This record gives sequence, structure tokens and C-alpha cells, in this order.
Amino acid sequence: MPAFVTLSGRSVRLEPLSLAAVDDLVAAACEDRSTYAFTRVPQGRDEMVSYVEATLAEQARGRTMPFAIRWLHTDRIVGATRLMNLEYWQGPMPWPPGEHGAVGDVPSVADIGYTWLAASAQGTGVNRESKYLMLSLAFETWQVHRITLKADVRNVRSRAAIEALGAQLDGVRRAEARGSDDTVRDTAYYSILSSEWPLVRERIHARLGLAEAA
Repeated sequence: MPAFVTLSGRSVRLEPLSLAAVDDLVAAACEDRSTYAFTRVPQGRDEMVSYVEATLAEQARGRTMPFAIRWLHTDRIVGATRLMNLEYWQGPMPWPPGEHGAVGDVPSVADIGYTWLAASAQGTGVNRESKYLMLSLAFETWQVHRITLKADVRNVRSRAAIEALGAQLDGVRRAEARGSDDTVRDTAYYSILSSEWPLVRERIHARLGLAEAA
């Protein structure tokens, strides 16, 4: 499984998720819950503890790398995100099909998801820089073949943010999951391939004001 890391940017630091962050996460999640119409976000301390513990159990199996998002402008934890659904294509094919088998040192493909932010951090660039830091780790350190990003098809704001990164729409999977509002949701699937990363990186650099580093 990949080593735990802290990812630092100009205005954001992604810190390995831990139970020590629970109270800060609760405070962030309680700011204005009306912004979570299509996003399932733990409410209250008990739910947040269960959320963090379940996530850490997934991490121990090598299937996710979760982060608490620290906004350096305020020095507060303002949400969470993760690299998830990590798949390892190294080594022999597992049998029978569908068995996880042993994991490798670094993933071959991954998703970015379960991202949520406090209301005060939304629309500030925190989400964009957080995505950039995780994409850079995945493509430049792990050298993954693909990153997948998903959103409730109704979530216009999240879909616009994904498209602004330069991700391509792969399609919509109908009746894909239970929605945060307890309906059956359709899910829009997007992806970025390793061959597309240089142009995507340049695009994000420009939007973050880092064009000189491209």
C-alpha cells in the first residue's frame, strides 16, 4: 500500500486523516448544512467518529488514502477528501476473478472522491488546489493510468468543478447508488488519463495562478 503522505500547496495542506481531526471536522460540517444537498456529510460527533474509523479501516486494507483539508488562510481544517478505489495491477492476476489478492506498492488507477468542504471554504479555490495536489501525487509519483471522478448527475456545481479541471465525461450510470437525499441517483462518471495529465496540469496551473510553473 502507498506510504502516508502530507500534500502541501500554497493555500491548502492535505493531512492524513486521523481521529485527532474529529472535532475540527465536526465544526466544519456544522457551518451550513444546506450546502450538502447532494453530498453525504457526517453530522455530529458520533457520526464523524464512525466516518473516520470506517475510512481508516479502508486505508488499512490499502484501498483508500484519506485526507483532512487544512485551509492555510485560516489554519483550520475545513473538510475532507480522499484517493479511493485504489486498484493494483502489478503481479499475477488474482483467481477467482473479483478477488482482491495482495496489493502492490503503488496503485495503477484510483478515484478522487468523498470530498466535502465547510460552507466558508466553498468557492474559494480550496477544492481546486486539493484536487491538484492529489492528481499530482497520483500521476507524477504513483504514475497511475487513470483517475476517475464521479458526481450525482443532479449536482450541477460539482459537475462544473470536475469539468473545469479538464476531466472528460465517460457517461452516466443510471440508478447507480442511493443518493444523499435517499433517492436512487444517476451518477456522472468522469476521467483523466495519464496521457491527458500534462494539458490538465497546465490548465489547473493557469486557474491557480501557477502558469509560470507549467
